[in-house]
Amino acid sequence: MEFDILTIFPESFESYFNTSLIKRAQQKKLIKIRIHNLRQWTKNKHQTVDDRPYGGGPGMIFLLEPIYQAVKDLKKRKKFSSTEEKVILFSAKGKELTQQKVEELAKKKRLILICPRYEGVDERVAKYLVDEEISIGPYVLSGGELPAMVLVEAITRLIPGAIKEESLKEESLKMNADKKSVVYEYPQYSRPEIFYPDKKNKKIKWSVPKVLLSGNHQKIEQWKKKHLKIKKNKK
Repeated sequence: MEFDILTIFPESFESYFNTSLIKRAQQKKLIKIRIHNLRQWTKNKHQTVDDRPYGGGPGMIFLLEPIYQAVKDLKKRKKFSSTEEKVILFSAKGKELTQQKVEELAKKKRLILICPRYEGVDERVAKYLVDEEISIGPYVLSGGELPAMVLVEAITRLIPGAIKEESLKEESLKMNADKKSVVYEYPQYSRPEIFYPDKKNKKIKWSVPKVLLSGNHQKIEQWKKKHLKIKKNKK
């Protein structure tokens, strides 16, 4: 899987993409991440990527032309068919990201991710250049960099060899077969068996459920199934 990320803050990705899972996946050549500074596709000495919107309004929006040139150039540098790649714009008004969508995108060979800033982008970017707009939640962020990191990690976890196979089988988030609900993993506990938040008051204690300490695998499995949390999937 290849990711081409368009941003005006390429340095914001350096630390995150060079640690843990994503770092290992790159080292194993399971994924390829290229971070591009959108300003390199500007035409003036000030490397202007934004301007005031027509009709007035607060703030600035990303210009159409630099994004158009960037997407055109990236597609030309390395060609994929329309079924093998997608161009994604992160936007508060986009469809909310779900595990089902992550699984769908993980089947592609390349994603071009556009990270807007300020008050958004020229609407023609969404209308003519991208395949879809994605939001990572019902809230507003200052830019698309964090959503890009979220999407890259969510997809990377699904790539064979990125994480242990048994971890995938015990996924924290599982989509029901009917796609109508999401199953969240049961609660998990570790040492110590009993924790006293107030050392002076032993009456207040936070304990691990006794069944998990019993060694009775059948009862433990029953407890896990009983405590699975199910949430209806948004349409």
